Amino acid sequence: MRRSLSLLLGCLLSVTVLLGAASPSWAYPFWAQQNYDSPREATGKLVCANCHLAKKATRIELPQAVFPDTVFKAVVEIPYDTSVQQLSGDGSGTGLNVGAVVMLPDGFTLAPQDRLSEELKEETAGIYYTQYSDDQPNILLVGPLPGDQHQEIVFPLLSPDPAQDSSIHFGKYQLHVGGNRGRGQVYPTGEKSNNTIFNATAAGTVSAVTPADGGATVVEITTADGSVISETIPAGPTVTAAVGETVAAGAALTNDPNVGGFGQIDTEVVLQDPVRIYGLLAFFAAIAVAQIFLVLKKRQVERVQAAEGIV
Repeated sequence: MRRSLSLLLGCLLSVTVLLGAASPSWAYPFWAQQNYDSPREATGKLVCANCHLAKKATRIELPQAVFPDTVFKAVVEIPYDTSVQQLSGDGSGTGLNVGAVVMLPDGFTLAPQDRLSEELKEETAGIYYTQYSDDQPNILLVGPLPGDQHQEIVFPLLSPDPAQDSSIHFGKYQLHVGGNRGRGQVYPTGEKSNNTIFNATAAGTVSAVTPADGGATVVEITTADGSVISETIPAGPTVTAAVGETVAAGAALTNDPNVGGFGQIDTEVVLQDPVRIYGLLAFFAAIAVAQIFLVLKKRQVERVQAAEGIV
């Protein structure tokens, strides 16, 4: 469970920006990469969803088929309302950051810079791509990036060549894509961030709501046996519990400040053999020629029949 709760912020999609704590946010991906062989669980779920608990749409555009040793692009779309702001680590409002993870089939990699067209270089300017690990160049991470400028993230990709690698075969391959906007609700350690709902750990009556250091708030709950439970709410979420209110165990003490979320999608790409295309084109050409000859033959027969009728 502890391991599962770690990766997300560690998918480079995680704690996207903790303004006042930039160093920890950048440390999460590397920490996660050292603790997970793959960001995809056996169930098919990308572990980013373990910390980014809200579900949001993510889309991807890429060719239906590609030739061997060919540069192509995949565009990950991460839509959201740019007018909203998320909570930063200190509780203040800030713009959302975005990130993406693309799990390519074995053999597919990030395209080298010297093979990019001028158009692709412009579309990928300012984007830094990270391999999930040294021995997994087919798993790529991007982010955090300013969301208002990167609701579409372009991945320049290079297809493998079966002629150069006997383990690669022509056919259909799966891609797994995840896209995130905003900070997560759980840290890699399993602790809640301030970007989530805080709940009562025991049933009782709210006896006090007291401001604390750093913008935090302490909510005291008196239980039926007279004991007092203190719940510390960090800066950011709005406390909705009022003094004198009766709350059940697990009841929300704050609003839900999260405006972001994570989404994943599975898609396919065909590694196409050029010889098959040439064969298909030759077949179409043969069909076209056969149809032309058929029409010519039909007209010839019609002329002969017309001539015989006159005689």
